[in-house]
Amino acid sequence: MTLAASIATAPPTRPSALRATRGERAVCALLAAAFLLLLATAAWLRPDARGVGTHEALGLSPCGWIVGFGIPCPTCGMTTSFSLAVRGSLWASFRVQPMGCVLAVVTAASAVTCLFVAATGSRIGHVLGARLTPRVLVAGAALALVAWGYKVAAMRGAMPFGRCDLP
Repeated sequence: MTLAASIATAPPTRPSALRATRGERAVCALLAAAFLLLLATAAWLRPDARGVGTHEALGLSPCGWIVGFGIPCPTCGMTTSFSLAVRGSLWASFRVQPMGCVLAVVTAASAVTCLFVAATGSRIGHVLGARLTPRVLVAGAALALVAWGYKVAAMRGAMPFGRCDLP
């Protein structure tokens, strides 16, 4: 069989959809609601000047790592960082917990993107999702480890940014 004959007999491929499906739009609407609820909660909380402990206003106990071992856990300062970021204090947010600042910005961008997909049926979610490669995930994990090391150093007084300036 020649190349031309094999091409002529190949089954036609279905073109990719130009719009998000109803299900994808519904999922994006739910995700947007979750992201916005998270950001609204961060806005409702008052950031703790210590750079940790903001989560205690939600009725949660103090960080067990700090209480038990004297060092912050990998997520220490995230709630405070989110709370500062939603107030527009990105530098203070970054100083408190660099990964928390990054995640707050990603959460806000994700909320906007999900709302856009839900409202318009845009396929941008697929385009952005395709960019979420293992390399990006490994880089995110590395950033989280560096941010944790920074937080440990800051709480031990080795960094000048251990506390946050409240807006």
